[in-house]
Amino acid sequence: MSAKFDISFETSADIVGGYAILLQAGGADLAAGAKVADPAGVIARAAKIAGFSAKPTTVLDLVAPEGSAAERLIVVGLGKPEELTAHDWLKAGGVAASKIKKAEKVAIFVDAPGAGVGAKEAADFALGMLLRAYSFDTYKTKKKDEDGNNRNGRVAVTIVIANATDAAEAFRVSEAVAAGVNLARDLVNEPPNVLGPVEFAAKASDLEKLGVEVEILTEKEMQKLGMGALLGVAQGSVRPPRLAVMQWKGGKSGESPIAFIGKGVVFDTGGISIKPAAGMEEMKGDMGGAAAVTGLMHVLAARKAAVNAVGIIGLVENMPDGNAQRPGDIVTSMSGQTIEVINTDAEGRLVLCDALWYCNDRFKPKFMINLATLTGAILVALGNVHAGLFSNDDELSEQLTAAGLTTSEKLWRMPLGKEYDKLIDSKFADMKNTGGRHAGSITAAHFLKRFVQDTPWAHLDIAGTAMGSPQDEINQSWGSGYGVRLLDELVRANYES
Repeated sequence: MSAKFDISFETSADIVGGYAILLQAGGADLAAGAKVADPAGVIARAAKIAGFSAKPTTVLDLVAPEGSAAERLIVVGLGKPEELTAHDWLKAGGVAASKIKKAEKVAIFVDAPGAGVGAKEAADFALGMLLRAYSFDTYKTKKKDEDGNNRNGRVAVTIVIANATDAAEAFRVSEAVAAGVNLARDLVNEPPNVLGPVEFAAKASDLEKLGVEVEILTEKEMQKLGMGALLGVAQGSVRPPRLAVMQWKGGKSGESPIAFIGKGVVFDTGGISIKPAAGMEEMKGDMGGAAAVTGLMHVLAARKAAVNAVGIIGLVENMPDGNAQRPGDIVTSMSGQTIEVINTDAEGRLVLCDALWYCNDRFKPKFMINLATLTGAILVALGNVHAGLFSNDDELSEQLTAAGLTTSEKLWRMPLGKEYDKLIDSKFADMKNTGGRHAGSITAAHFLKRFVQDTPWAHLDIAGTAMGSPQDEINQSWGSGYGVRLLDELVRANYES
């Protein structure tokens, strides 16, 4: 982590010897705190000279301003007040966080006239700060960044707002969300020699501290259940597979849970169908779906969500040793359906199919959503901007799309159809694990669809968004934590009692 923010909400703040950050909406005056932070009116003169008009994410930065008790005055533009969204407040918080360097004390005046700042907006701003502050430097022996700032320093941040009590209560949820996103980022960023299936399962077990019930199924237990598809992927690695089952029981007793399933291939060489060497190091992130599910379960438990939820992650390593499965092998899934392995690099769907069947069979959930860095084809189709959404249920799809627009973790619904499904029919088994080059993301989704029966289901292909996605105002990490905020918003907006 970089600078750690100790955030509090107050109705006033001491700015002597620290930074003062003010927010300004386009066409409006500065935050009410401007008179405290800038009694000499330096900001107005500087804004005129610099042509600062408070456009979104723009910054006016004044060092040692005349007449101010603050060492630095920073104004962050919000844009047009009538156009501000929840995500805009996150971005503003991220921009503010990026300007806090050597400060030990910061006062932020968020009462920007015309911007409609309430407790939620202040909490969203603070969430943006926490998300931007993340960096993964666990294995760096030098703890100074290029600017000479202390990357492990703590910064006391006081957010000044009239309804400080309400804002502090809203921030309790923001803190939970930030912790869940940053947990997912940590998991994706960890090197593969450190985070194997057993170690990942231990991370899931840590959620018991928050009240999550966690079971870890071993290889022997999965063999008894008949999970031949998942185990076939794992058999080439000396590291044994695990299936982690996480339950949060915050809803009504006996009510059917909602379920989230994640692909957890902790490293993917491609197996016998080995990948090219260039870029293979990035395959440590092939467990981005499992990371998102784990992060989500952390959020639901930490904020005491009023819902029953199940998170299941299939954890394997795909390696090409002498015991690895071969192209042409036929495996039997937990469902009893047989699968011809055409390409051992189409392994994620083999892991997920057994996890989906197990989830549906055991928990009878209201719906199942699986997340997976499943196909390179989704990157060709959607790039890094949207994740692919495939579903057998229109209502669930609409809810997910709306949550994506709110959080800016965007989804784009892709087609399903009988014409695509027949592409995975096999001459020798019930199905094959790839339909070939064309429509690769769609045929992968159809493969999964054969294991969900009539349960409402959505498959999110996050190969372009979970790792290596473009950095922005709230994320500077290779592992983005994509999916945690999206699914938490889905739950909050539609499924809490």
